[in-house]
Amino acid sequence: MSYNLLKGKRGIITGVLNEQSIAWQVAKRAVEEGAEVLLTNTPMAIRFGTINQLAATINSPVVAADATSVSDLEHLVDTAMEHFGGQLDFVLHSIGMSPNIRKGIGYEALNYDFYAKTLDISAMSYHKLLQTLYKKDALSKGASVVALSYIAGDRAMRGYGDMADAKAMLQSITRNFGIIFAQEKGVRVNTVSQSPTMTTAGQGIEGMTEMIDTIDRISPLGNASATDCADYVITLFSDLTRKITMQTLYSDGGYSSVLPIS
Repeated sequence: MSYNLLKGKRGIITGVLNEQSIAWQVAKRAVEEGAEVLLTNTPMAIRFGTINQLAATINSPVVAADATSVSDLEHLVDTAMEHFGGQLDFVLHSIGMSPNIRKGIGYEALNYDFYAKTLDISAMSYHKLLQTLYKKDALSKGASVVALSYIAGDRAMRGYGDMADAKAMLQSITRNFGIIFAQEKGVRVNTVSQSPTMTTAGQGIEGMTEMIDTIDRISPLGNASATDCADYVITLFSDLTRKITMQTLYSDGGYSSVLPIS
């Protein structure tokens, strides 16, 4: 069901890989709510994913950009503003990857070169994106930026490895850049902490299936799906949440407020 929450709004959706991606669901819902979107991912992800299928369905351009590269992000933002003919109303940061996790390296034995890549891809890319948007004055007054996080950024959780550090950094960036954007440009910056979700990246985490099942049983409403998360993000893009900023907001069926009994 559409409520026209984003009628006339334009924005960038990062991190679309395939139908399992939360970003894919956000892009679909944004268009259903009346928005125009521009999709982006790395050249390799565009090549091996199915982002172009979604783009054809929702009539969206696709721009290749490595979110760790400031020059790529500058090109992305310039292209988006040229395509839309002005400033943007929303941006989704949905980017995360850990070489340590992919190679099965535990937190107690991190490869530090991989660790640096994890932080660059999964957290510093967010700062680089926000800094690019800020410098180019690319966001309209009242615009909304949302990044996707996970509760391991708040609590110790074995198996999530160095991605937990990246998520904690992501949430800190939300607060520190959020106050600048709010006071100087009237822009909102928030993070959504989502239930464990079987995205392509999530599949690389050891014990992910068991984690999903366990947390689903503990969560009073059960786990939030990718589409549930997308619905929540849409409300944050909308004018209904115009006074919500610098927050880590939970889309997790209540899990974050429950003390599990062992």
